[in-house]
Order: sequence, then structure tokens, then C-alpha cells
Amino acid sequence: MSSSRSSVAATGTSHASMSRAIQLAWRGQYTCDPNPRVGCVLVKDGQVVGEGFHARAGEAHAEINALRMAGEAARGATAFVTLEPCSHTGRTGPCSQALIEAGVARVVAAMEDPNPQVSGRGFAMLREAGIDVEVGLLEEDAHQLNPGFIRRMRDGMPRVTLKMAMSLDGRTAMADGESQWITGPVARQQVQRLRAASSAILAGVESIIFDDSRLTVRAEQLGLENGAEIAQRQPLRVILDSSLRLPLAAACLSEPGRTLVFTLQDETDPRWGKLAAAGAELVSMPANAEGRVEFDAVLRYLATREACNEVLVETGATLAGALLEAGCVDRLELFMAATLLGSEARPLFALPGLAKMSQQRRLKIEDIRALGDDWRISARPV
Repeated sequence: MSSSRSSVAATGTSHASMSRAIQLAWRGQYTCDPNPRVGCVLVKDGQVVGEGFHARAGEAHAEINALRMAGEAARGATAFVTLEPCSHTGRTGPCSQALIEAGVARVVAAMEDPNPQVSGRGFAMLREAGIDVEVGLLEEDAHQLNPGFIRRMRDGMPRVTLKMAMSLDGRTAMADGESQWITGPVARQQVQRLRAASSAILAGVESIIFDDSRLTVRAEQLGLENGAEIAQRQPLRVILDSSLRLPLAAACLSEPGRTLVFTLQDETDPRWGKLAAAGAELVSMPANAEGRVEFDAVLRYLATREACNEVLVETGATLAGALLEAGCVDRLELFMAATLLGSEARPLFALPGLAKMSQQRRLKIEDIRALGDDWRISARPV
């Protein structure tokens, strides 16, 4: 905690209230993108008088929902909120002003908003109105709510997660490309939830050609009561296709939502117009040293032009290896089945040129858990 912050009283009540706010914030996990997940709890005389979370972009923020629940009881209350209340008018009004008008006496925030439009300004507005402000309670837990949003606001880049399904011997598909299904239904359900929590799903054109992937969230596979509601917000579909080989009949082009194709070609290529007519949105990008679409340019475009916080990559060994080599992967979600596909099957990553142990690519495993008959390994590059 920096010296500019007030010290937060480490009472059991304060921790319980902020823990509840964090729990509420997770309710917006699949629905509030591109906005951050935020929860708020209003406490007065030791009693919770209001609760709220941010459900969808364009709708009321967590603080507003909590204030509506509390009504007049908000006057003199303490607001526990997972993120600094906003101070600007976007699609909704400033939450700091709403807290002031409601007569809240104290605000305890888990963290400062990394959004340059807000950062520190919400706290300043509250303090100028005579409201006591404290920052930093359960800050690390609050960070876990919005790692992609924080990355986008601070670095102008989304957080990139590489999802791969593999056999016990590290293979992803048979030699001819056949890959359905390596893992079982429980693992596939988790993949659907990863998709639902993402702003965009990115694949290479080879994966589309071999699998004809739809790159969508399927309500019936989420295993959640509000699956149909969640599936209404389909993540942006992103395809890297340097030479415009995407089939015009690709299933992803006819699915609800948008399909963005990044390519090295321009509008003079005759396939450009045909793909646009089939439903693709095409963007011309510079080439990297290997003659592929420049990864950093694509990710920065997704962050700045499409407001993508979380990008989930589902692709084959070549693009997966290239993204790792380029340092573009923030974390890996590896789903491993208890099966063997053999030495002729396709590898997990194409990483040519690794000849010595000193060249190995180390990973930090953060979590391993069983999913039915399969395993999920969560890791990050070292």
C-alpha cells in the first residue's frame, strides 16, 4: 500500500463486508465486459443495508444498485466497493456523485481504478465532499477480479490466455488433423466458461480450416442456470489469416456476433470483398519478421479499438508456439486427457530450434485440478 493511501482498519466486519463485495462482483463475470467486475456493500450500524454488482455494460454500476436497495438507509452508511467509484459520465453517471448525494459517510475501496479517466479522481471527489476514504482492503483479491481490464488500462494490451487440449503424451490431434474429442464433457464445459468470460476468442486460419470451429459460447454446455442469458453476449471472434484462406462457408461467419479477420492483404485482393460479403470484418495489418500478421499490432488493436480485456487463444501448434516465442501469452490453460495419441500425432507447440536444455521454455504451474476423467493445468510463462 502506497503512502498516499489511508490505512484500512483490519476489523472482521470490514473484511467480511469487502469479501461479500468481491463475491458479488464475480456475478458479473460473464456479462459485464468490457467494463470491470465490481461489487458494493453498504453497511450501517453493523447491518448490511444495500448490496449491488455491475451486471452489464451500459446498465447501473454496483454502487447505484446498492444505493437503490438501501434507499434512505444509505445516509451515514459505509460503502465497501471493490474498485474506486467512477468520477466521469460515460453510459451512466458518476458513482462518486451518487454516493455523495446519498449521504454516505465513508467509502472503503479495495483498489484504485487503473482507468486514466478515473484513477484517483473518484477518491478526490469523495474527499472534497467530506467523505472519509480508505483504500487497499483485500486489494489482491480485487485484482483477481479484473486482470484483463487492469492490463488494458495500464499497458494498452489485453491479457492473453492460451487454451490447449492435449493427450497425456502432449499431442493435440491426429496426423490428419482429427481432434474431436480428446477431453470429456466436464473439461469442455470449463472451456465454454473460459470463452464466456473472454472479450474475444482468437484462432489461426489453419484451425478453422481443419475444425471449422464456430468459436462461440454454447448456452447448453455452460452448465449454468443463466446460460442462455450469458450466451447472448458472444465474444468477438478473431482469426489471423495472412493470405485470406478463410473458407467463405466457414461456420464462424454465420454465427451471431462479429468475426474479425486480421490479414496481410488489402482491399485489392479479390478475396477481401468475398469474405466481407460472407460476414467477415477485415483489417489489414503489418507483417512480423516471420512474414505473419504482427501479433503485438493485433493485440493492441483489440485493446484500443475493440476494448478487449481478455483474449482467449484456441489454435494449433504453429501459432501457439509463435505466440509463446513472441512473449504474447500471459497464461496457459491446458486440459489433459488420460489418453495417448502416439508419436505421429500433432504436438502441443511448434517450438523449432530448441537444441539445448538451456533453451527450454519454463512454465510456472499455478493450479492443477481434476475435471471428471481429465486434468486442468493453469500455468504462466516464466
